[in-house]
Amino acid sequence: MQNIGVGDSGTIIGGMFLEHFVDKTPWVHLDIAGTAWNVKHIGYQPNSGATGVGVRLLADLIQNWELIK
Repeated sequence: MQNIGVGDSGTIIGGMFLEHFVDKTPWVHLDIAGTAWNVKHIGYQPNSGATGVGVRLLADLIQNWELIK
């Protein structure tokens, strides 16, 4: 069993790896690796470093958990 695939399929293979362990527990795999780290300047991102992508999504999820479950 591998936790990463070859080529461009690495992230989905990572999600499928996790699926092997969760049984019937509801879960989600957020494929944010491609936007999590910026190595060149793009107008809407900082010059370099971590972008913080997904932080607001997870913070809102936690804050509203009781309303949405």
